[in-house]
Amino acid sequence: MRLFAAVLPPGEAMDELGLAVDRLRALPGAEELRWTGRDGWHFTLAFMGEVDDTRVPELERRMERAAARQMPFPLRLTSGGQFGRRVLWAGASGGLAEIRRLAERAEAAARKSGIPMDEHRRYTPHLTVARTRTETELKPYVEALYAFEGTQWEVRELSLVRSNLHAADLPGGPPRYETVGAWPLGGAPARGGGPRGG
Repeated sequence: MRLFAAVLPPGEAMDELGLAVDRLRALPGAEELRWTGRDGWHFTLAFMGEVDDTRVPELERRMERAAARQMPFPLRLTSGGQFGRRVLWAGASGGLAEIRRLAERAEAAARKSGIPMDEHRRYTPHLTVARTRTETELKPYVEALYAFEGTQWEVRELSLVRSNLHAADLPGGPPRYETVGAWPLGGAPARGGGPRGG
């Protein structure tokens, strides 16, 4: 199964971002972008790719330990940016040092579980809102997102998410995401809610 560790924003934060993204989608040329749905909005901490089912129990134990070592921290969705000319994202403010530390812990948990990980790079917290297969001028969208600032919330859990690339009911469609595990940070009560699907 394809897995990644993530922070999942609460519904209220996604509602606020959704209003901002709706305004972006009204801009000229927006139909050329592939907009991600809110069911896919998350902060990826560590992408693991295909993970053998036999490694998952050990991975889950190590993710639980990683979460327990990290205290809850404040975060808010804010502003935005781009990776090259193909990815448009919303950014974060608040506990940036803490989310980077959580990303490092999630990556270490994966490595210690025997999962090969890409070369470590400094973590940039971002939530992808649109992609394109071609070189596209994203500057107008980044500028339109510049003033966006969502309400602060507290990150209280670390999630392990499965990415289903080719759902049977949506061939060729966007990935569907399912939360396969979630662990409270620093022993805090976990946020309610069941598995997320697309």
